[in-house]
Amino acid sequence: MREQKLKDKLEEINQELITNGTLDTKDVGVLSGSSGLALYHFYYNAYNPNEASEDRGSEIIASIVESINQGYNFHTFCGGIAGAAWTIELLNELDFIELDTDALLGVLDEYLNHVAHLQEGGNFYDFLHGLIGIGYYFLKRYENTPSEELKGNYEKMILEIISKLESKATRSDNGIYWESNLVKEEGIIGCNLSLSHGLSSIINFLSRLSSHAAFSEHSLPLLNKAISHMMSYKRKETETSFFPDWITNKNEESQSNRLAWCYGDLGIAVSLWKASKVIEDEAVKQTAIQLLKHAATRRDIKETRIVDAGLCHGAFGVMHIFDFMYKETSDEIFKEAADYWIDYGLTMDHHEDGSAGYKKWRGGDTPTYEKENSLLEGIAGIGLAILSYLHPENTHWNQCLMIG
Repeated sequence: MREQKLKDKLEEINQELITNGTLDTKDVGVLSGSSGLALYHFYYNAYNPNEASEDRGSEIIASIVESINQGYNFHTFCGGIAGAAWTIELLNELDFIELDTDALLGVLDEYLNHVAHLQEGGNFYDFLHGLIGIGYYFLKRYENTPSEELKGNYEKMILEIISKLESKATRSDNGIYWESNLVKEEGIIGCNLSLSHGLSSIINFLSRLSSHAAFSEHSLPLLNKAISHMMSYKRKETETSFFPDWITNKNEESQSNRLAWCYGDLGIAVSLWKASKVIEDEAVKQTAIQLLKHAATRRDIKETRIVDAGLCHGAFGVMHIFDFMYKETSDEIFKEAADYWIDYGLTMDHHEDGSAGYKKWRGGDTPTYEKENSLLEGIAGIGLAILSYLHPENTHWNQCLMIG
């Protein structure tokens, strides 16, 4: 019954994205831009080969290349060139497309490296919008390029990013962290712990770097100190989250403890899990498992703040993390949690004027809902999560969320 419902919903999403699958933005990045839609279409075509999906994906990639050639220069991973280039490299890696990415993408490197050097001030390292997202693209190219010259260039650029992280780190009694503008309009700064914008993303990125001999000497010391600082914020007991979302420089903790990819224990656990396998630390591994098992028991919708279905902070994002961890550990508690949230997510398609029945939640003084087709908050991401649930081998796309 569940599987058939998911297949039916996937077909509804696919039809919507084929016929009305545009975004109210010119941005090209993987999470909020058009390359995320291309990623969906190529994955759907692998699941159910059809000319419409393949053509749509190819059209989007061609339009992205044309847009950049005509002067588009927004740089970020979430909405800009770094995310689009990362997507093209992943699609090529998976043989969904066949391009000379050294020739196509190499010309973007000087620009993105220049932008990386300009990242300053609070939140300069931000995964979605700053330094870590650019470095994440460079790492993908470093891992894939057959050119020794280009590989050397990427190595140099990544080492410069590590050096910048080291020079900008704030030292504490427990390790290191990087300051963020937590509430910019009020001048509140401190340590953001999130995977979307904060310390978790740096831990995740440094973990990936540390698996390469070219970077480990420089990245491992930062990684270990960042983990140590993160662990100093863990609460001994909790009914909600073990970690706050952030801590100010006055040592005041946030009160938000949502269950989501973007903020909270799930994103922190994903990064600690990744790190534990690289540094081979059992204590870090068990902390990640503890966070995830506790999170699997949280089902109160008001308390968890599950207000829409998308990947960023919605039901399918929570489901996908538990589904991923089930594949990693074979622990049934994660399978049961994934099933719970996917069933709940299927009930959220009640918007008659939505995309396949779904709308994303839009915050503010008067919260509203709006249609959204993107990967991060819209139905492209929901579709990819369903595809991975139905076909566990098709999960490489989730690297765009630092999960895989």
